[in-house]
Amino acid sequence: MIPFIFRRLFTLVPLLFGITLLVFFLMSLAPGDFLTPIKQQRDISEEYIIELEKQFGLDKPLYQQYFLWLKSVLTLDFGYSWTYKVPVTELLGNRILATFLLSFTSITFAWVIAIPMGVLAAIYQNSIFDRLSASLAYAALSIPEFFLAIVAIYVAAQTGWFPIGGFTSIDYEFMSKSSRLIDIVSHLILPTIVIGIGSIASIMRIMRANFIDAIRAEFVITARAKGVQEGIIMFKHVLRNAINPLISSFGFALSALLSGSLLVEIVMNYPGLGQLIYQSLLREDQFVVLAAIMMSCTLLVIGNLIADIILAWSDPRIRFERDT
Repeated sequence: MIPFIFRRLFTLVPLLFGITLLVFFLMSLAPGDFLTPIKQQRDISEEYIIELEKQFGLDKPLYQQYFLWLKSVLTLDFGYSWTYKVPVTELLGNRILATFLLSFTSITFAWVIAIPMGVLAAIYQNSIFDRLSASLAYAALSIPEFFLAIVAIYVAAQTGWFPIGGFTSIDYEFMSKSSRLIDIVSHLILPTIVIGIGSIASIMRIMRANFIDAIRAEFVITARAKGVQEGIIMFKHVLRNAINPLISSFGFALSALLSGSLLVEIVMNYPGLGQLIYQSLLREDQFVVLAAIMMSCTLLVIGNLIADIILAWSDPRIRFERDT
């Protein structure tokens, strides 16, 4: 297991290198750079601009600029954000925490609701519950997330039950530890529900299909012939086999949340990585974009790694041998 984990983490290095290289050269195709707004200011001298270009290597060829940035990354220096006027490392700290918490709570919320619904829909196939859950699933899939976000903000504004926007309150720094935890949770509730609803529908339908296929497997017929109780067959044997494909897709579900939460973050003013990447792309703040994409890819690889480990624990047939 340990060698497998190290090998998987080692593959992260060339992956990050290739992705950042691609993003760096794609951003270079856009006109201007992150110093363009400064160049447009009349009170900034040309000598100062030339000094900044030398400082950030903008006077060098494109490939040299990339390797200069890569060299600074190896020392954990991700550059400076001209948009937010802070070092990129400081800027990404809170954003990564906010994105990770939102992704974790959204996945947990979706799985806790979708898996039992999918199992019950499969057990009571073609029943009223099955048809009703299918109708709700298709309705949830057809409603855009940004529309749900607008509805959630409207409900929060009308009722005052939940905070509108942000990750913490203004007086967060003056709260006690327990009050800080409650404040973060209250800010997470609405974005979690909005993002999780779409995932619930897809996970539930996949779980139902997998469970029905597992029920028809030969090992179920054998277990029934041996007199094993129906509850043990359904929730120990069938469920354990039916859930494996969902575990395998855990990492991809995480990446889908990172990309799909962009509109929700913008509408609900949630300070996550998606919103940061979008705003930085518009302002050509390339150091922020490169670092944020590196963090997103790292979360994706770690998500897939966690999925592989959970899958090996769930299915005894899967083992990470030396030749894996």
